[in-house]
Amino acid sequence: MWPLYAAGFTTAFGAHGIAANLGGFSADAVTSLLVLGGLLALYDGAEVLLKPLFGALADRIGARPVLLGGLVAFAAASAAYVVADSPGWLWAARLGQGAAASAFSPSASALVARLNPAAKHGRAFGSYGFWKSVGYTLGPLLGGVLVWAGGLRLLFAVLAVLGAAVAVWAVLAVPRVPPLPKSRQTVLDLARRLADPAFLGPTAALAGATAALSVGVGFLPVSGAAAGLGTVATGAAVSVLAACAALVQPKAGRALDSGRVTVRGGLTAGMLVTALGLACAMLPGLTGILTAAALIGAGTGLITPLGFAALAASTPPERLGRTMGSAELGRELGDAGGPLLVAAVASLSALPYGYATLALLLAAGPLLTTLATRHRGAS
Repeated sequence: MWPLYAAGFTTAFGAHGIAANLGGFSADAVTSLLVLGGLLALYDGAEVLLKPLFGALADRIGARPVLLGGLVAFAAASAAYVVADSPGWLWAARLGQGAAASAFSPSASALVARLNPAAKHGRAFGSYGFWKSVGYTLGPLLGGVLVWAGGLRLLFAVLAVLGAAVAVWAVLAVPRVPPLPKSRQTVLDLARRLADPAFLGPTAALAGATAALSVGVGFLPVSGAAAGLGTVATGAAVSVLAACAALVQPKAGRALDSGRVTVRGGLTAGMLVTALGLACAMLPGLTGILTAAALIGAGTGLITPLGFAALAASTPPERLGRTMGSAELGRELGDAGGPLLVAAVASLSALPYGYATLALLLAAGPLLTTLATRHRGAS
């Protein structure tokens, strides 16, 4: 399992480590905000387009080869910029990293499910999510130190070594998991599967959690600056958010496996806690920001392992790759859609109203599910 956790750390560290340092340390390549936006979108755009495709490929040929190929491609894309060191190659390397992560990220999730019995899925996905959260947390910090010490080339060099090392580790430690035979699936069958509440509910919760997490990381510092707080205080708030998300995930997974929490109850609680955190972000001053960060982190930390465990439990083993790839697509859409929604509302009114809008959307999900369940029971 440890190479799979390392793969999760690699994609998170690579995504945030570079994204957080492009604007301040690469003036030769990032000549405008539009160029910066394009470089940031390349990684996520590749993941949105390719994760379902690589997930389906993992079902066809096995998740282990796709995992290894993605890690090798990630190392190669990172090394390309180290060798070339030109603005054009920065675009190519960023696109290559995103495409490679699209391969090994859903494959790692599928292997986490395949290599653990259903009774331990919560614990396994909690640990996997913990190490991804560590990558998200350390990426901006360690990435900034590396770029300060040796420029972007040093950061890309470290990512190349990291990707190659994890690939070798996976070759030695991850067992071969052959693809399972499966019946032919039509496009209509796939559409029914994606519209199934067993898939749609956890995926929507994961998308909402990722949207809130992205909003917290991106906009809480803005609220802090508006309240007159310095960069140390706002940075501490973001660290609190990431730390709470990382610490809660293993505990939530263990609670699910031991029967102390159900998927439905845990996802509902996670959505409501996250919505409450966004509501607290509307409060002025450091207290409101820190409370918001802690609650958003705790809520998303509760949702993530339970959502993936629910998807693994409701998916035939031979189609885990496609399901995990599609769920990752939902998370990427939440990652992009949450900040866009809050920014759009804030541009028309004020930032607190943007927080309130996303909070209402997250709280509405569990309420609508409860009403629908009661309606079916009454009929």
